[in-house]
Amino acid sequence: MGLLSKFEWQPAAPTADYVEEAIPSPPSDVEKAYGEMHDEGNALPHHHHIDPEAEKRVVRKLDWRVTPLVSALYLVSFLDRSNIGNAKIAGMSEDLDLTGNRYQWLLNIFYISYILFEVQVIMWKIMPPHIWATIVVLGWGLIATLQAATFNWSGEMVCRFLLGVTEAGFGPGIPYLLSFFYLRHEVGLRCGIFLSCAPLATTFAGALAYGITSGNAAIANWRLLFLVEGIPTILLAPVVFFFLPDSPDKARFLTEDEKLIAKARGVRQVGTHERIGGVVWKDIGLCLLDPIAWFTALMYFSCNVSFSSLPVFLPTILQDMGFTAVNAQGLTAPPYFISFLVTIGSTYIADRTQQRGYMLMLLSCIGGIGYILLATCESVGARYFGVFLAASGIFPCIANILPWVLNNQGSDTRRGTGIAMLNLIGQCGPLLGTNVFPATQSPRYVEGMAICAAFTFFNGFLALSLRTLLKWENKKLDKKYGTQKDLIASRTGDPKGHESVVSEENYGPTFRYIL
Repeated sequence: MGLLSKFEWQPAAPTADYVEEAIPSPPSDVEKAYGEMHDEGNALPHHHHIDPEAEKRVVRKLDWRVTPLVSALYLVSFLDRSNIGNAKIAGMSEDLDLTGNRYQWLLNIFYISYILFEVQVIMWKIMPPHIWATIVVLGWGLIATLQAATFNWSGEMVCRFLLGVTEAGFGPGIPYLLSFFYLRHEVGLRCGIFLSCAPLATTFAGALAYGITSGNAAIANWRLLFLVEGIPTILLAPVVFFFLPDSPDKARFLTEDEKLIAKARGVRQVGTHERIGGVVWKDIGLCLLDPIAWFTALMYFSCNVSFSSLPVFLPTILQDMGFTAVNAQGLTAPPYFISFLVTIGSTYIADRTQQRGYMLMLLSCIGGIGYILLATCESVGARYFGVFLAASGIFPCIANILPWVLNNQGSDTRRGTGIAMLNLIGQCGPLLGTNVFPATQSPRYVEGMAICAAFTFFNGFLALSLRTLLKWENKKLDKKYGTQKDLIASRTGDPKGHESVVSEENYGPTFRYIL
């Protein structure tokens, strides 16, 4: 749909010609025209019609304005957190005396503060998103740049701690924000594009670091690296303030008619409930007790053991394979570019088939085999091929887990709580992942590679277990209410059961889990 329409499943075309014809009331009364969301014991909610061509125009504008902006921000975010691996072999290790476990602590302190301050995700509900995003983007941009001015390990520790504080206010909230702009069968691909910027950032980091470290600058190469990669983040802060919309119906780039369509899409998602400005405390408690949320959180933890360690240790691993520091920087780029493509492709397929569990199992096997090659092979060629497989498995896994959380929680509060749980538990993974590659195990790091392989395969097992649970839950719902297709057909008159109903993404008779 929109810019990415050729990649997506499209629902059957509705019978009305235009949304205003289906909703004769003015935009301020659009929710009343669509009807209220009913409780489970009441009749099914009313269906509604939106002209598919008009809807395409709206989503096309969202694709051009929202997804590229948050993706660019995540790219510089990941670049600013992981370029320390490139800086380490570009001279920072000697200049800051990173002996013993000091480098590991620079990695740990970032994730410690990131975990402690992830509660900031609630700020996306309390403050207008464009204001909150501007604050955190400017904050981490300044801190990332100031790393160039550190002259000892203690100063760099302070910078890494503050970098974690500010970045924790951004990344965890973006998939949740995207769920306000895109429907259930759309959000996975957009999350994939957003999260694909992690391997793309690492590709960019390798190429940029290669260019910087091969020159003879007036200052240390690692200091120049922090400057060159930190300043663009600062420049993006005013762009965020002026161009990031708070919600689809408040986007300044949409016309009044298009805002009405955007509002209608929101009613299709969750009914008439207000989406910004408050939480339902009961839903928070229910989500904390939901095994589905715990499954995805444990999957995220397992992936993050490898996801966090590969970018910051890969330059060192390649250097220990026998490559020079400059060549090691450049050789990090190809595996991550392939991973970037696989991330987008896998989320597209999962969106189209609505089968995320199978995709996660496949990706986990690919990543696990890559780590096995890294742990067991001595040949440089075989180990470098293992890097391709590891990167092509682990990064796309992350991109498919996040939309699975959004797909399978049946209210905005529960979706937000699920994302918070995912990050609070999942971000503990890096504390393990960044400590399993001690310098004493150079050059093969067998123990670290074996641990990453084990957690990657464990992620696949969790995906299989969760898919089995979700399939069982769907059978229970079919037995209680009848099949989803029959329910929608009886309510809308569409014999194929493809027509949309109000509040289709919230719990109710027509809600079914995405497998």
